Amino acid sequence: VHLVESGGGSVRSGGSLRLSCRVSGFTYINYCMGWFRQAPGKEREGVAAIDSDGTTAYADSVKGRFTISQDDTSNTLYLHMNSLKPEDTAMYYCAAENAYYVGGPPLDDYEYNYWGRGTQVTVSS
Repeated sequence: VHLVESGGGSVRSGGSLRLSCRVSGFTYINYCMGWFRQAPGKEREGVAAIDSDGTTAYADSVKGRFTISQDDTSNTLYLHMNSLKPEDTAMYYCAAENAYYVGGPPLDDYEYNYWGRGTQVTVSS
């Protein structure tokens, strides 16, 4: 399984970015995928997740601003980020797991076994 993130960069507060995660070698019918971030000196936190049913989950800090989506034809996971704030600055990682959770996709990083290397997002005020 190979996950490669792209789309990070530097933006001003209030700006937008779209992160992409190209997934290969992951052909499970039941799965969940997510975006996580880690700022310097802080623990990694779940941002958004989606499962094979299309059910989504978001951290409270990004609800209404971020949208997770997937394109099955290109095996790509997206994170659309609007109204960015300086506190969104972090390294963003995508992750995947061949598991299905009745309660919806988890935002806990320990539930995911496959990870990309990350893409940096920097938001200036």
